Amino acid sequence: MKKDSRVSSEKIYTVSEITHLIKLELEHVFPFLWIEGEISNFHHHQSGHLYFTLKDENSQIRCVMFRSEANNIPFELKDGLQIICGGKINVYVPRGEYQLLVEKVEPKGKGALQLAFEQLKEKLKKEGLFDPAHKKRLPLLPKKVGVVTSPRGAAIVDIVRTLGRRFSHLHIIIYPVKVQGEGASVEIAEGIEYLGNIPDIDVIIVGRGGGSIEDLWAFNEENVARAIYDCSIPVISAVGHEIDFTIADFVADIRASTPSAAAEIVVEKEQSFLDRIENLERRMINQGKYLLQEKQHDVFRLIHHHAFQNFNIYLLNLEQKLDELEIAARNTINSMIQKIGQSKSSAVLLEEKMSNAMNGILQDLNGKWEKLSVGLNNLSPLNILKKGYTLCWKDRGERLMRRIEEVTEKDEVTVSFYKGEFTCSVKKIDGSKSIESHYIKEG
Repeated sequence: MKKDSRVSSEKIYTVSEITHLIKLELEHVFPFLWIEGEISNFHHHQSGHLYFTLKDENSQIRCVMFRSEANNIPFELKDGLQIICGGKINVYVPRGEYQLLVEKVEPKGKGALQLAFEQLKEKLKKEGLFDPAHKKRLPLLPKKVGVVTSPRGAAIVDIVRTLGRRFSHLHIIIYPVKVQGEGASVEIAEGIEYLGNIPDIDVIIVGRGGGSIEDLWAFNEENVARAIYDCSIPVISAVGHEIDFTIADFVADIRASTPSAAAEIVVEKEQSFLDRIENLERRMINQGKYLLQEKQHDVFRLIHHHAFQNFNIYLLNLEQKLDELEIAARNTINSMIQKIGQSKSSAVLLEEKMSNAMNGILQDLNGKWEKLSVGLNNLSPLNILKKGYTLCWKDRGERLMRRIEEVTEKDEVTVSFYKGEFTCSVKKIDGSKSIESHYIKEG
């Protein structure tokens, strides 16, 4: 068989040789480049390496990202995600295929950290870490507060100053941590776990001052979010300023806009409790004053009641009767002394008789006094008025009326009750009716 002269005159390459030449050429021409496309056929190998295809409407290219670079990606790669990859063209010699060795990845149209934030937020939300049912209530009167933050930042100054100004008796335990940079999220999570295991801590404040999304990123890490969720003690997240939101804010039991606001929240209920005590104290004092004034008014009104106008005269008459009884008793004793005589035996007899006589007189006086007291109580006008009766007065309350004949039409009559009185004008007089007729009707 005759050989082709062209084949014999040109170099013949093996598959390995030509593949190696292509590899050298491609890698020389494209030392580093950026390629934009959509991820498909994504696979996260157990070794930590990432394998996927980057495609557009017309073509596709295989991509591989080794574990060392994959660990630095803040967001999650998945099918359908539009990305921009930076890397080197490489030929995989065993299969003779070219591929992109990816070193850097950025999401298209959105920052990597923002995308990572949204992905983690959605993931934790589906797991229920943001569910209000898991939120713990703050204690009414906290006594010990734990703080996880930087010992040199403005946040700790604001927290301690606010708590000290409002309630200096609070016990504050500070767990110092890094709040940004490498390893910050690990220290923060450890601080939350440590303080959460102290039994007498009532609430934990986790936070720092404001900054960029990169500065606050430690509070967007999954390990911090899960440490807050697993903590048995209520956690207040106080990261950044009022406009800053982190994953820690969504997981925490309470979100405070600033570290100072977090301190205010801790003592808010205690301040409200003290204000309520002061308010109740003022109300009790005012109520006591009001009741005292009301009783004074009642006493004054009773003193000037018409029913007591002749009461003093009645008491004076009782005193006069007692004086007369005392004079009569003395006269009786003197008469007995004169009859008995001055002998010694008579003196003994006199002493016995005087003693018996005095006891008898005192018992008689005591019985009369009790009888008078009962009668006085029964005759008390106020005791009668309590039963529903009234007193009617004429001449502007100067003369008490006892018979219907004392009343004429158009008279001004003052009617006194047990409490209060009123003045009226007589329109009509009917002397034919009596109180018995009222009883008959009611019966």
